[in-house]
Amino acid sequence: MSVFSVFARLVEQLADLLQPLFHASAAAAAIVLFTALVRLLVHPLSRAAARGQLARVKLQPRIAELRAKHAKDPKRLQQAVLELHAEERVSPLSGCLPSLLQLPAFFLLYHLFSSSTIGGENNGLLGHRLFAAPLGGRWADALGGDGVFGQAGLVYLGLFVLVAVIATFNSLRAKRTMAAGPLAVGAVGAGDGEQVPGLGAVGKVMPFMSFFTLVTVAVVPLAAALYVVTSTAWTAVERAALYR
Repeated sequence: MSVFSVFARLVEQLADLLQPLFHASAAAAAIVLFTALVRLLVHPLSRAAARGQLARVKLQPRIAELRAKHAKDPKRLQQAVLELHAEERVSPLSGCLPSLLQLPAFFLLYHLFSSSTIGGENNGLLGHRLFAAPLGGRWADALGGDGVFGQAGLVYLGLFVLVAVIATFNSLRAKRTMAAGPLAVGAVGAGDGEQVPGLGAVGKVMPFMSFFTLVTVAVVPLAAALYVVTSTAWTAVERAALYR
């Protein structure tokens, strides 16, 4: 039995348990609950990433000194920065781990709700819905049906509004963080008051990164979109709590 068959059965069983509360949308509720469980498992890494980010912020003055000291020797600067991180036991990549570990769960849902068969049998998950929208459908399918304001289209509009609210919250928070000081977002000076090349552009784009989630929600199956929206909301709350 493949991992897809096992997980499909688990989703069905969880949906059966939630059916008295959520009725026809029980499978959608099961996906939201599954996402929350994944994020709970990843949360210790998120906390570690937050501690690592704060530690990197504290290292920025020393890194700025290294940039001034090795301004004419990029290779020596890179080596010195790596040695500093190793000395302080700070990993520059620790912030990537929570996101990377969530990718298998996302692709698992994407595959389950994109395939007509699982383990050689018809995929019963495709019969589940979130209100009027099939969990295996996409926004384009809703547009081709009753249109933007049809029953399925309204489900997607609701998700888009939710993502826009979360993205706006993240954007405002990122702007406040940037206004608090360049070191707060890693925009480290080169030692003479100038920013490191490229970081200025990154800093301008950062507040708007959450809005790209809208594109993901529009093109993936609704089940995978639910995972993305739930995870994005979790991240917003988590970051607000961990980076106070």
